[in-house]
Amino acid sequence: MDHHRGATWFFFLNSANGSETIWVVRITMNGKLLLATVLLWATFAATISAPQQKSESVSKILALENKWNDAYKQGDVATMNALLADDFIITVEDGTTFSKAGYIAHCADSENRVLISEMSDLKVRMHGNAAVVTGAYHEKGAAKGNSYEYHDRLTDVWMMIDGRWQIIASHYSISSH
Repeated sequence: MDHHRGATWFFFLNSANGSETIWVVRITMNGKLLLATVLLWATFAATISAPQQKSESVSKILALENKWNDAYKQGDVATMNALLADDFIITVEDGTTFSKAGYIAHCADSENRVLISEMSDLKVRMHGNAAVVTGAYHEKGAAKGNSYEYHDRLTDVWMMIDGRWQIIASHYSISSH
């Protein structure tokens, strides 16, 4: 019996500059067992690591949602300026859209008072360097002397820009039920 018999594998690697490298690997039965063990551990480590990284990103996005909500309630222009991307756009309940500058000016207007601003049922979906947040929103306040109250659904889109999460788009719509 030939104990040196094994599988021969060829690996072709292409580099960025166009050159090719061919690796020829002959694996014996003991090598197959070692390779299988290494692949199993690598798969296991990747499986554990990915959800943990995703969980940390989800927690970060939820914390930023709360930070933005607090800044909105308090009219904190500096915090909103830091959280909103330069090309940020928001669509509010009546269909009006605001750019970053327009939204910050609207929030800083002393004739607008936010009494209640509550988010619930938030769900975060991670997509690489982007996160999509959906949920329910309740706001009560006064604008230009008139009281208002909204019960909405929201969609916020966050993106990692220059090493930090910023919100790039937001949409609020009044639920039909």
